[in-house]
Amino acid sequence: MKSKKIRKVLFSIIGLIVALLVLDLTFPFSPKLHYATQITDDHGRVIHAFLSKEDKWRLYSGVDEITPLLRKTLIYKEDQYFYYHPGVNPLAIVRAAIRNTFSGKRTSGASTVTMQVVRLMQPRPRTYFNKLIEVWHALQLEMHFSKAEILQFYVNLVPYGGNIEGIKAASLLYFGKPPQLLSLAEITALTIVPNRPSGLRPGSRNDALRIARNEWLDRFEEDGLFDQNVIRDARNEPLEIRRLRSPRLAPHLSIRLKQQYPDEPVIRTTLNLQWQSQIEEQVSNYINRRQLMNIHNAAVLVINNETMAVEAYVGSADFHNPFDGGQVDGVRAVRSPGSTLKPLLYATAFDAGIITPKTILNDVPGNFSGYEPENFDRHFNGAVTTEFALANSLNIPAVKVLKDIGTPALIAKLRKAGFKTVDKQARDLGLSMILGGCGVTLEELTRLFAAFANEGDLRGLRFNAREPVQKKGVPIVSEEATFLTTNILTQITRPDLPTNFDNTYHLPKIAWKTGTSYGKRDAWSVGYNRRYTVGVWVGNFSGEGVPELSGANTATPLLFSIFNALDYNSPKGWYKSPANIGSRNVCPVSGDIPSDFCEHQIVDQYIIGTSAYRKCQHMRWVFTDAAGKMSYCTYCLPEKGVEKRAFANLAPELIAYYEAQKLPYQRIPPHNPACERVFHEGNPLIVSPNEGSEYYIRKDEPQQIQLACQAANDVQEVYWYVNDKLTKKTPPNENVFINPPLGRVKISCSDDKGRNSDVWIVVKRM
Repeated sequence: MKSKKIRKVLFSIIGLIVALLVLDLTFPFSPKLHYATQITDDHGRVIHAFLSKEDKWRLYSGVDEITPLLRKTLIYKEDQYFYYHPGVNPLAIVRAAIRNTFSGKRTSGASTVTMQVVRLMQPRPRTYFNKLIEVWHALQLEMHFSKAEILQFYVNLVPYGGNIEGIKAASLLYFGKPPQLLSLAEITALTIVPNRPSGLRPGSRNDALRIARNEWLDRFEEDGLFDQNVIRDARNEPLEIRRLRSPRLAPHLSIRLKQQYPDEPVIRTTLNLQWQSQIEEQVSNYINRRQLMNIHNAAVLVINNETMAVEAYVGSADFHNPFDGGQVDGVRAVRSPGSTLKPLLYATAFDAGIITPKTILNDVPGNFSGYEPENFDRHFNGAVTTEFALANSLNIPAVKVLKDIGTPALIAKLRKAGFKTVDKQARDLGLSMILGGCGVTLEELTRLFAAFANEGDLRGLRFNAREPVQKKGVPIVSEEATFLTTNILTQITRPDLPTNFDNTYHLPKIAWKTGTSYGKRDAWSVGYNRRYTVGVWVGNFSGEGVPELSGANTATPLLFSIFNALDYNSPKGWYKSPANIGSRNVCPVSGDIPSDFCEHQIVDQYIIGTSAYRKCQHMRWVFTDAAGKMSYCTYCLPEKGVEKRAFANLAPELIAYYEAQKLPYQRIPPHNPACERVFHEGNPLIVSPNEGSEYYIRKDEPQQIQLACQAANDVQEVYWYVNDKLTKKTPPNENVFINPPLGRVKISCSDDKGRNSDVWIVVKRM
């Protein structure tokens, strides 16, 4: 009989459990909670917060954020048997029923923490039937969640009046600190507010709240919950509460990540709170000092080169300034890059073996199929080294190098580096892109320079701390080309060094490049060392140009200031020369391997196995008569009375520059007029008009078209032909103007050696 009773009891229990499981499966309790989005720094500290979908400040707290002190206080006050009941406390229900029956009104409740969580998740009118529903849902919660998770629900949902829910929101908005830093007095104050949210509202009823807090502290002391000295200190602690604003740091990045992860309650960024706060203040103060110059905005991006973590993200000088577009994200705004792409161009040319740092480039006026670039200062420097051209950001040499490597090669590099606007514009881009004729963002530029900081290794930026650190990226340029480029960008004897002494006195050890867009609308300065890469943009979001705006004197001082704050004496050291970088003597006139003419030599660095091996040809032997008044070729060389002399082997464009500037140079004497030889190399280069161009002539005021060419050093005269008819004979550097016929026109130029060049143009009437 006894065993039968035991079996009956067991079957009853099993049946009850099965029934509960069936009910749980049939009527599941899985409410969807919407939390306010909180953006944290790399250590989990809240730096920005957004309201939830219900416009509530309900900030998610993890289990690890519930400190032992908070847990102990909450459980003692709300549900001392929390860890012992299955979600419902039968003894508390019986006690509450007896008290309420004898008093004739509701004097005592029996809700456990679990039942309160159910009520907070799904609020219902307080009736006995709804109480039964709460009991059932409380049992369901206990079936599916641990005690720690249920307590976490309570901590996240408990109301504090108005639209503030959860201890984390209350802690931040009332005390300005996370729950982990709350004292016993502060925790006690927060735990009693939900019982009387209107009568004990923090900020407006502080005196009443302090009295109620101390009453509960007295209970804690009576029950021996805490030591007497701990209670005494908490009772004496002043209660100064006021409603604070929610954290508002890094607004542009916060909005960006909120849009990217709309359902994430906590988005942990890679931002360094100290750097973010400091740089936001630096940018704001810097722009405030330049308001009178009509410069109203700036953006800054700071990247940790080792992890590619974005440690500071400042989209504008003042997010809350509606007049100057403060809410525009300058980190992602598409702007003209000015000269900031030149390091990538030269590094690509180093990798192609076209140039080395000492290679000579001609900084002289040039016409590239109708495109005639100028330098920023509108001056020309003649023959310069590659490193001088990059360090001084000269435009003409950069355009010539781009012409040599080809725009598709540079566009391919930029596409590989993730330049989205360049990818869209690719079909329309030409040589002007290297001077700012394309669209880029500060994010793209800074990431590109971070690749230089990482020895040519391009990796993705990390904004979310949960994203894994990318160990290996994509090589955008070689380590050797990066090293050569970095050495040039580290030089301080250059025009884009700020002229202000305060900026140069504490000059950080960095490599940097500046840029100023056409019309002086954008000022850029991007720099790096082994530890950080920093990108700075200064200008107006309206696109309004400012005469005083320049990368050197507007953006670079802010760059230096940020680097001095971040990493003035970097412990990382500087870059070491790769094994494949060699040194060799070159001729200073050409940058090529010395020949017999090169008496003076200098040391140049080069990439072994890649850099071109060219013999210097800056001079050549010429046969002349004894007086040096006439030159001979081997075809007309007389048997006697001849001398062999060395003459400069100048490029036609350099000769044209010397002639225009009236600079002296060594001319080769006129060739023997009796010679009948026809030369085939060194034909004149027609620079005007442009091959294949259309020219429109006004009917009432017909204008003339200029004819211009660049000829070799041994040319004394050139002959211009229009449709194969001789028009004029002139010195090679003299401009000629003609009235061309309508239609398709052939323009020819022949020099006195019989060498000839042709171009075709179309002339139309307007």
